[in-house]
Formats: sequence, C-alpha cells, structure tokens
Amino acid sequence: MSVATSDAPVLKLLNVESAYGPIKAIRGVSLQVRRSEIATVLGSNGAGKTTILKTISGIIDPRKGSIEFKGEDITAKDPAFVVQQGLSHVPEGREVFALLSVRDNLLMGAYTRKDRDGVARDMELVFNYFPILRERAAQDAGLLSGGQQQMLAISRALMANPDLILLDEPSLGLSPKLTKEIFEIVVRINRERGTTILLVEQNANMALNASDYGYVLENGRIVMEDTCANLREKDDIKEFYLGMKEEGVRADRRWKKKKNWR
Repeated sequence: MSVATSDAPVLKLLNVESAYGPIKAIRGVSLQVRRSEIATVLGSNGAGKTTILKTISGIIDPRKGSIEFKGEDITAKDPAFVVQQGLSHVPEGREVFALLSVRDNLLMGAYTRKDRDGVARDMELVFNYFPILRERAAQDAGLLSGGQQQMLAISRALMANPDLILLDEPSLGLSPKLTKEIFEIVVRINRERGTTILLVEQNANMALNASDYGYVLENGRIVMEDTCANLREKDDIKEFYLGMKEEGVRADRRWKKKKNWR
C-alpha cells in the first residue's frame, strides 16, 4: 500500500451530480483525495465510477455541486484547462493515438510543457518504468498489445508531469499477470514521484491493496468510505467485492435453510 505524505486534499468534490440526458449517473457525490495518496472508488458496472472521473476532468459538466483542485474551482472547466492545472486522465479503454508512434504518443502527453530538458528526463523515466515502450518507441501505438497500450496510456499521462492522475479501469481486458505488473508500477509512481492518484477499478482486491483510502459507489451515490485497511475487513466488502464470506456466516445460512426445510 502507498503511504500518503499529507492530509491536505488536492481534490475535493462536494455534492456533485452529473447526468446523461434525463438519466442521473452520479447523485450528490462528495469525496476528497489527499495529496500524495492513492484513493480508489469501488462499485459495480453502471454505478457511475467512470462518470465521476469524466466530470472531474471536464469531459462532462456537472449539473450540481462543485469541484476543487489544489484549492481552485475547476467545476465545468474545459478539459485542456484542467490538464494545464496539473491533472491527467487515463481513460477506460486506453485511447492511444493508434497511427502515431509510441514516442509521439508520449510527446503528445507533454504538449503543454515548455521545459525540453524536463520532458527528456520524464521520457527516460517512463522508459525505465516500462522498458517495452523503449523497445517499441518507433512502432505505431495501434500495433501494441492491450497491456502495452495501457502502459503507454499511463506513461502519456506521466509526461504531463501531473499532480494528480485519474486512472480508469487499468486492468480492463488484461491478464492477471499483466494486471499485477501494472499495479506494481502505479504504486511505484505514487511512492517515488509523490503523484496523487484517483483510481477506478473493477478488481477490488487489487485496488484495495494498492490504495490508501476508498469509497464505495452504488447507484451513483457514495454509500461507504474508510481507509482501505478497514474496508478490507468489512463483511459487505468481503462478500460483494472480494468474493469472500466468513465461514460463520455461511454456516448460519446453511442452518437457517435446513431449518426451513423441516
């Protein structure tokens, strides 16, 4: 698990509502992410997790509520403005520039920067995190495997030198081995660079082990929040998100079922 270095929130959502036409996707969501921590949002498909990230990054305008980033109001700001403030979004499904080379994809991530030496250093840094990208630097990104494209999407976000990365379903479509590798690098980035990360992930076990603080989202509402260490010990989390049940609960249910048969 990563170790947060400050209690000051770098991101704060207050009573945020977003919708697709008449359908409300998130309802009164309030959360905060402290500087240098990894926070995660857990929830089933359709709960509204991706909508939260899109609303933060400006892809979707909220109908209600406010969003603060580093103490500044970024509610309904243009995505380009949000990126310039130091917030990068790694979307679900990677969305790399398929016809551009790996290197050009990385340079696209740094398009707002003027410090050429810093860009060169960060290019070397992401190649150290993901050596396969160095090997494939001249190759079109569309020819990479799914796992390699996920590595590229994360690296492209890092090239902006962000204070906060929004990371949407990094394990989607990946093997367990690749998922483990990706999460190990995400934790390294947080520890070594101090980059704050807000993670949305279906693999609850992986997310809880990697993160400091967690929120549980159901039908567009936050229904539970706590440190990830505490969430892992809650029976509801074990049963519905980690696929675990206490033996005593199972025995009790078997006993009740048997009793009803009589």
